[in-house]
Amino acid sequence: MSTTMMALATSRVVLSPSVLSSCSSFTDARLCARRLLSSFPSKHIPQKRPARLLQVRAARLESQPVPLASRAPGFELPEPLTGRTWNLEEFEGHRALLVMFICNHCPFVVHLKMNLLKLANDYIPKGVGIVAISSNSIKTHPQDGPDMMAKEAQQLGYPFPYLYDETQEIAKAYGAACTPDFFLYKKDGRRPFELVYHGQFDDSRPGNGKPITGRDLRNALDCILAGMPVSTAQKPSIGCSIKWHPK
Repeated sequence: MSTTMMALATSRVVLSPSVLSSCSSFTDARLCARRLLSSFPSKHIPQKRPARLLQVRAARLESQPVPLASRAPGFELPEPLTGRTWNLEEFEGHRALLVMFICNHCPFVVHLKMNLLKLANDYIPKGVGIVAISSNSIKTHPQDGPDMMAKEAQQLGYPFPYLYDETQEIAKAYGAACTPDFFLYKKDGRRPFELVYHGQFDDSRPGNGKPITGRDLRNALDCILAGMPVSTAQKPSIGCSIKWHPK
């Protein structure tokens, strides 16, 4: 049976005897079906619905304000990939320090991962220290735990340490709220690291169609390396909330 005839068969429209009898003069069932369909309003004919696009939505949270010129809080955290413990003092010889709060699963981080890798490969040789920290609770998100962190760092070939903040005390000390959350500090001689940039990577977000360039963060890095002041007009980063331990 043709699609049109099947539509008629399942329709609840009542056809008049004169219309039904007229079908006997048609030898072609398709022509008969067209004649029948023309006899009642099109609203009764089943219509194909347009395909629905599946969209993955993630809750968005902006990074929270942290005063510029704040000193970088100290830390002592393990690197799951190597088992080594890192601390802030190991970056003292760098001209700048970028602390990134990221994780494995967040779509906003996944969206940027290869570009974070590219940025690191571009700026580490120029004297920028970079460290990534995951503070998510493994009680609620086991995919962000140390074993999976080590696997990801190895697979992607991170040129920076990817550290595990199990107690979440370091995230709280820095004022981190989302992933990704970027804290860029400059080093001026013997003075402690001072915060000069706490903003977004760029305008690109999952699904918004904007290219990933890292423009905002790269501009801040370039200013530090050139000895120029970093603009205080900074857009907050946007990402998934840090997954705090359940109370």
